[in-house]
Amino acid sequence: MAGQGTPATALLTKRKIAHSTHPYDVSPDAPNYGALVAAALGVPPARVFKSLVTEVDGGLTVAVVPVTGELDLKALAAAAGGKRAAMADRTVAERATGYVRGGISPLGQRKRLPTVVDASALEHPTVYVSAGRRGLQLQLAPADLVALTGAVTASIATR
Repeated sequence: MAGQGTPATALLTKRKIAHSTHPYDVSPDAPNYGALVAAALGVPPARVFKSLVTEVDGGLTVAVVPVTGELDLKALAAAAGGKRAAMADRTVAERATGYVRGGISPLGQRKRLPTVVDASALEHPTVYVSAGRRGLQLQLAPADLVALTGAVTASIATR
């Protein structure tokens, strides 16, 4: 495990939350990145979630959606109690979370941001999210993900 520590894994360890880490080797610039990560891990793509930093009414919000779908910005805005949502600028997202694109974890961010997790996460015993760096995924129970991020759950992904 040496060298695999990130703020996300440190948070889970500190809180004694059951989790496991899973390294993989996929270029962050590869088309269909999420599906390739799922294939590399040998898990159904519906269990692998991406963390997208968005702006809802001017404030940053993290959307956690399955790699099999796209983020529905209108549904996200409604779930976050706002009127309008858009993707955040990459530099803003990296600065706010402390992570780089392709490695943004919903956990252990520099500043805890409001988070919305797609309701489909609750259909699985465990889900995979970025561990906080490219090439490393975390597996944990969706209820733990929701509790640790203080997330609301809603249908925010198109299938």
